[in-house]
Amino acid sequence: MRRAVVNGLGPKTWLGWRSNLCSALVCLSVIVCGLTARAVGDELAGSMQAAEFTTTVQQKVTLKYWIYLPADYEKQEKWPLMIFLHGAGERGDDLDQVKRHGPPAQIAQGKSLPMIVVSPQCPANTWWQPEAVAKLTQDIISKHKVDTSRVYLTGLSMGGFGTWATTIQNPGLYAAAVPICGGGEPGNVAAIKDLPIWVFHGAKDSVVPLARSQEMVDALRAAGGNVKFTIYPEAEHDSWTETYNNPEVYEWILQQKR
Repeated sequence: MRRAVVNGLGPKTWLGWRSNLCSALVCLSVIVCGLTARAVGDELAGSMQAAEFTTTVQQKVTLKYWIYLPADYEKQEKWPLMIFLHGAGERGDDLDQVKRHGPPAQIAQGKSLPMIVVSPQCPANTWWQPEAVAKLTQDIISKHKVDTSRVYLTGLSMGGFGTWATTIQNPGLYAAAVPICGGGEPGNVAAIKDLPIWVFHGAKDSVVPLARSQEMVDALRAAGGNVKFTIYPEAEHDSWTETYNNPEVYEWILQQKR
């Protein structure tokens, strides 16, 4: 993650960005490119496949993404779904960049997960748009064998900010959230006070200060929210490697249901 890029995501920038999204006229038509229902089968199970999703929010947004289906996908009627949002350094049009960190990196290295994992790529020079992330989530649900009571959202750095914003704007869509070294608008957390959230941050993070997560957690607790908070005393900005390498995180995620 490049410090200059992430530091640009200050409170005023984030507020302006969210305000623009809220005032945007949303086009009702959704164009989907890439995988179709016919393509889901043994040839996809156990590996990641590239696909593409196009929608219109404030403007036309195309999200390329990796989709991972468990090896025994066809043997089970419904599966949990986890959406992973990368950080600022992986934006662009080279989908392989998304495999640098987090769940897609683990899957690329051979890790098996008992869930569908979708890892979209944010276009260059933009931020995660909550409406686009939510529409992608809904599109995946419509095309794959998803247990709608077990849909999860996680992300790191810029993706941590995107996780907070997307869940706040879509409080009934996700069953749990895991924002890592991110932040958001504390004044809006009442919308997700009933959502199970596990927050992670490094105490020595100089890119996104610990205070950005702390203020979200404090606001949630004041609202009676269901939140866990893990601080790594010696970690700097990379608090995601230890988080995603911890089996307890995935176990906790999979226990959550709407």
